Amino acid sequence: MVKYVLKRIALMFFVFFTILTVCFVLVKLLPLVDAKQFGKDMNLIQQRREALGYNKPILIQYLIFLKRSVLGGDWGISEALYRSQDVWKVFTSKLPATMMVNIYSMIFAIPSGLLLGIFAALKKNKWQDYLISTLVMVFISVPSYVYALLIQYLLCYKLKLFPLQMNSGTNYFSLSMFRSVMPAVLALAFGSIASLARYVRAELSEVLTSDFMLLARTKGLTRSQATIRHAMRNSMVPVFPMILGEFVGILGGSLIIETIFGVPGVGQLYLNSITARDYNFFMLLSAFYTLIGLVSGLVVDISYGFIDPRIRMGER
Repeated sequence: MVKYVLKRIALMFFVFFTILTVCFVLVKLLPLVDAKQFGKDMNLIQQRREALGYNKPILIQYLIFLKRSVLGGDWGISEALYRSQDVWKVFTSKLPATMMVNIYSMIFAIPSGLLLGIFAALKKNKWQDYLISTLVMVFISVPSYVYALLIQYLLCYKLKLFPLQMNSGTNYFSLSMFRSVMPAVLALAFGSIASLARYVRAELSEVLTSDFMLLARTKGLTRSQATIRHAMRNSMVPVFPMILGEFVGILGGSLIIETIFGVPGVGQLYLNSITARDYNFFMLLSAFYTLIGLVSGLVVDISYGFIDPRIRMGER
């Protein structure tokens, strides 16, 4: 198991640096914004560009980037969006809003998805199961921004239950802030609820028809006792790594959802950095999203080995 974990970590860093290298090369192929457009900040930005080796060969620039940014934590200053401000400080100021929206969505999505999946499995081949399965397929197939627009139109504009945009400020735990962020939370949660419900239904349905469940019933356990004591515990083994992956991935957020609902998070910052050609922001956020995705997959893979004893026994 230790060898497997070390191997997966090594592969994760290899993929991370490969993606980062491709992003760096593509950025260097694009034209730079003329420093003369920055007015009084022109000299400062030119000095930063010289320090990062912008006038040197691309290989030297890449080595400087790895040393200063990836290893040293100096990602430069913003040239367009937040002129002359430190990129890392702006990024960390935007991160709490993204975390808040995604944590709320997970708190709402995980119990809802588990309950719907369990209920559909217990009512297998009945009208309740068909209804839930149909809704699950619809919510999985439709992109999240479609939910966002429907929520914005029905709940925010027509019914006036929530504001159209998230409130400004950093008072994230106030009632008004919670109310303003609920549309974004719902839009993010629907896809997770559908995916989790489908997965739980499939796992629990398979366990309920297995041989050891029949043995439990023949030993005198009622259907509810056998389901709670044996079926639920065994079906949740492959589900928990999926939930762990969701919690690790909450930092990633949603690029489009944050833009639609005006969430001042890193997702909206990423899109704006591409539009404004703010390359320092682009490199930092590309590294951030890449690392979050890779760590999420790593946590899921490794947690299978710790949670499911069959994998450890198979390794031996």
